[in-house]
Amino acid sequence: MDRVLILHGPNLNLLGTREPSIYGTDTLESINTMLSQEAIRHGVDLSILQSNHEGVLIDALQNAASERSIGVVLNAAGFTHTSVALRDAVVACGLPVIEVHVSNVAAREPFRHVSLIAPVAVGQIAGFGADSYRLGLDAVLAVTRRR
Repeated sequence: MDRVLILHGPNLNLLGTREPSIYGTDTLESINTMLSQEAIRHGVDLSILQSNHEGVLIDALQNAASERSIGVVLNAAGFTHTSVALRDAVVACGLPVIEVHVSNVAAREPFRHVSLIAPVAVGQIAGFGADSYRLGLDAVLAVTRRR
C-alpha cells in the first residue's frame, strides 16, 4: 500500500491551545485523526511524526523513500523560515513535498513571508486551518498518481 509521510514541526504539538485566534482550536490529535480517515478513504497508509527538533525532521525526510513513502506533507512551522538544512533534506529525499501551514503566513509578520521550503516543494497550502493538511494530502496524492 502507498504511504505518505506527514511531518509536523516545532510547537505544533500545542495546537488547540497555542494562540487559538491564529491557529484555531483543532488539536494535533484531531488533525491526525482526520488525516487517518482521509488516508483510509484514499487507500493509502500514513506515517505521522511531530518533532520540535530539526534533526529528527531531517532524519525522517532522509528515510522517507527507503521506508516506501511516495510523498510528504510537511508543516515545518518556524523552521520554514530559518532552516537551510531542512530545505536541503526536502531536496535530498527525492519525493514530492507539499508545504502546509494552518495560518495564512503571507498575512502575518514579514519574517513569515519567506519560506525556504516553498522553492523546493511541489506547492504550498496555507491559511485553511486543519483543512490545509487535508488539502495537502489530496495534493500529494494527485501529484504522485499522475507520475
